[in-house]
Amino acid sequence: MTNSPLTPGIAPARLPADRIAANFADHTAPLDRHEALVASDRCYFCHDAPCITACPTAIDIPLFIRQIATGTPESAATTIWTQNILGGMCARVCPTETLCEQACVREAAEGKPVEIGRLQRFATDTAMAKGLHPFTRAASTGKSVAVVGAGPAGLACAHRLAMHGHDVVVYERRAKAGGLNEYGIASYKSTGGFAQKEVDWLLQIGGITVKTGVELGRDVTLDGLLGSHDAVFLGIGLGGVNALRADGEDKAGVANAVDFIEELRQTSDLGTLAVGRDVVVIGGGMTAVDAAVQSKLLGAENVTIVYRRGQEKMSASAYEQEHATSAGVRIICNAAPVALHGNGAVREVEFGYMADTAEGLKASGETFRLKADQVFKAIGQTLTGAPDGATLAGGKIAGLPAGVWAGGDCTGGGEDLTVTAVAQGRDAAEEIHTFLLGVAG
Repeated sequence: MTNSPLTPGIAPARLPADRIAANFADHTAPLDRHEALVASDRCYFCHDAPCITACPTAIDIPLFIRQIATGTPESAATTIWTQNILGGMCARVCPTETLCEQACVREAAEGKPVEIGRLQRFATDTAMAKGLHPFTRAASTGKSVAVVGAGPAGLACAHRLAMHGHDVVVYERRAKAGGLNEYGIASYKSTGGFAQKEVDWLLQIGGITVKTGVELGRDVTLDGLLGSHDAVFLGIGLGGVNALRADGEDKAGVANAVDFIEELRQTSDLGTLAVGRDVVVIGGGMTAVDAAVQSKLLGAENVTIVYRRGQEKMSASAYEQEHATSAGVRIICNAAPVALHGNGAVREVEFGYMADTAEGLKASGETFRLKADQVFKAIGQTLTGAPDGATLAGGKIAGLPAGVWAGGDCTGGGEDLTVTAVAQGRDAAEEIHTFLLGVAG
């Protein structure tokens, strides 16, 4: 007997294979050539374009759109990659609706911005399909840099350093490079193994060696890396997950949303991935939305996101929230978990209504319960594995010894976004390059 959305408990194959495949197909269809030309024609090509300022990597957006409009998407891709070497993935996962597209003059005038993200994808996909890598490596400097972490920050740093002629060794604790691009985003946002295709494309610059299965603090130390390299960049991300601090969160059926997303991303047959009939996701960010929507796409009957503050304070964008509700996910706000009930395995989650006051969150004393056979925790991640010598502030790296830089989610100073990590990795590479030029050979 096959399973269905009504099957009790946590079960695989709740939907037919063809339905699951359709659910996890490309969420946003790519533009074809004609559509790209029409979309590019809407750009005003502003001289003082606010979209550039709104882009963390400062891509010259009017220029690349004009290049698409004149029939040279390959040149447009070069314009994009010059600032954002992971422009293909950012075109898929970047919250353009709150960044460049929100700043678009068309958005202000008409409520419909130029489709910058889809145009960026059109350009980069076109160039990658032709095997183009428009960057060449400078003559070898004889300098070596260790990059710890093969996520967006580390990869962007490594590529820019290689362009300058430095030898780069990337140390990655997981089995694959890519970081959150490979392990941490919804599958329907990046289909067809694109994350690994982009990594392979990036490595065409040469001069970069990737060593997987190597973890800082376990297999290598910061002092050791400084002893064998001329500089070090840390892009170690956030490895820990915040606890609910609610009674019963150790029950069976309770898991971290990031682990669920990672398992889903690495599963070749999604029909084998078990999901609950009644799923509750606790949190209000992108991870919560990705876990909730994908639970629904796998066939969960009821999926609910519960967030402790008002909906306007959810870190997931309004666009993502609307996407979740359109997929059938319910969002409940101003409620925090009090206890998880069940005999061994979770069966219900008890929540208390919260008031967001000037003095902070306060419990109203009124509670309610949600039926749940699977609960995902998505209330933020924490830094783990910071090396000796690092100074922390607000739970993130704020200071490092001489010759060491850091970027991405493990540092403060920006939103935890792929595009922000790319900018930080790229800029750190330029600082490292300047540092190495001043070091006697």
